[in-house]
Amino acid sequence: MKICSTYKVRLTERNLAFSNTVELYRMAVDFFIDVMRSRPDSISECSTGSQAVNRIEPLTIPTAKRPEVPYDFSAKFYKFPCYLRRSAIAEAFGKYSSWVLNHRNWEENGRKGKVPGKPKAGFCFPAMYRDNTFVRTGTYTASIKAWIRNTWDWVDVTLRKCDVDYISKRCSNRKECVPTLCRRGKVWSLDFSFEEKVKLNDTKIQEQRIVAVDLGINNACTCSVMCSDGTVVGRKFLRLPAEYDCLNHRINRIKQAQQRGARRTPRLWGYADNVNRHIAELTARFISDIAMEYNADCVVFEALELKGKKRGSKKQRLHLWRARSVQSIVTGKVHRFGCRVSHVCAWNTSRLAFDGSGRILHGSESERTSNNYSLCEFSNGKLYHCDLNASYNIGARYYIRELLKSVTATRRLQLEAKVPSVRKRSTCVLSDLISLGAAIAA
Repeated sequence: MKICSTYKVRLTERNLAFSNTVELYRMAVDFFIDVMRSRPDSISECSTGSQAVNRIEPLTIPTAKRPEVPYDFSAKFYKFPCYLRRSAIAEAFGKYSSWVLNHRNWEENGRKGKVPGKPKAGFCFPAMYRDNTFVRTGTYTASIKAWIRNTWDWVDVTLRKCDVDYISKRCSNRKECVPTLCRRGKVWSLDFSFEEKVKLNDTKIQEQRIVAVDLGINNACTCSVMCSDGTVVGRKFLRLPAEYDCLNHRINRIKQAQQRGARRTPRLWGYADNVNRHIAELTARFISDIAMEYNADCVVFEALELKGKKRGSKKQRLHLWRARSVQSIVTGKVHRFGCRVSHVCAWNTSRLAFDGSGRILHGSESERTSNNYSLCEFSNGKLYHCDLNASYNIGARYYIRELLKSVTATRRLQLEAKVPSVRKRSTCVLSDLISLGAAIAA
C-alpha cells in the first residue's frame, strides 16, 4: 500500500514574483480548459494527465515541423517553462473531466437542480519540477523559476530551518516528490509530498486485536481494546474540558458579535476553527497511540451519516463535530505501522445494551441519568457508561461480520440458525458475539 503525506516548508521571503507566477499559471490553466471545451473529441479517450498532454500539445505548441497550430499558446505566454506548461495541461484536464462528469450526471437526473458551472482554474498552485523550475542550492536554500521583471528567471529563496530539520528527521526513508508553491494568508511555502510503501497486516480474524472507537460530542472519544471472543483487554477515555471550554468561549464571542449586528466575522470564526482542528488532532493522536500501545491489528469506527439538517439543542455542536477529520487522520497514522481501519453500521450502537437486555434509557428518559449524559440505564436497572457501551457494540459488530465472512455459506446458515440475532447487523451487540463464539467453538 502506498501512503502519501505532505509537509510544508515556509519561505522567509515575501516576493511579488511568487504572486505573478501563480497568477500566470492559473491563466494558463484557463487557456487549456477553453481548448478542451472547444475540442472535446481530442481528449475524449484520455484517462490520465500524460495522455491529455500528448493530445493538447500538438494543438497549442508550434514547432519547426508544425509552425501553425489552431491555438497558439506561445503567443499569449512568453517563454513559459515546458514542465510548468505540462503541469497546467494536467490540471486543466482534471478540472475539465470533473465538469464533464457532473454535467453528464445532471442530464441523467432529468436536468434537475442547478446547471454545473463552467470549469475554471480556481485556487490551484503550480508544481515546481526539479532542474526545470526548482533547484536545491543548499540545505536551507533553493532557487525557484518565477515570472520577474517581465521574464522567467531564477529567484533565490530561504527555507525555514525548523521545517527542513523536521523533514530530515521524520521523512529520511520516504520518497520525496516535487514541491508545490502555495500561499496561506500572507505566507508563502513549498509543500513537499512524500511517498512510502507499507504492508498492512494479514492476521486471521480469530487472532486479531482491535480498538473499537466511539467518537462523541460530550467526551472526545472512548476506546475499547477487544479480542475475537469478546474479551475486553483495555478501556480508555479522552475528555478535553479545557479545549471544549475554549471552543464554547469562541462560539459565544461569535454570538455576541452577531447580536450587535455583525453579519460576517471571519476572524472570530478562524479562531474557533483553529480550536476545533486542535481538538480533532488531539483525538486522533490519542486513538493512534492506543493502537500502537496494544499492538492492534485494526481500528474500528462507526460509518457516520453526517449529511442533512441538524435539529435539537446541540445542532451547533453537531455542525462543528469533526468526526470525519478524526477518522482520516487516524487512518494516515495507523497505516504506517501496518494497522488496518474498518467501519461498521452505526445504527443502535448507543441505543442497545451490550449485555442483550434491550433498549437503554439515556438522558431525560430516566430520572437517574437526567443530569449526566455520560450515563445510561439498562432495562434491568444497571447504570453504565453510555459511550463505553457503544464501543463494545462497535467492536462486536466488526467481529461478527468478519467471522461470518470467514466461513462457507453452509456453515454461516448453521451459525445463524443457532444465533438468530446475528442475521441483522444493525441490532448486534456484545452478547451476540459471545454467543457466536460459543457456537463456532461447539
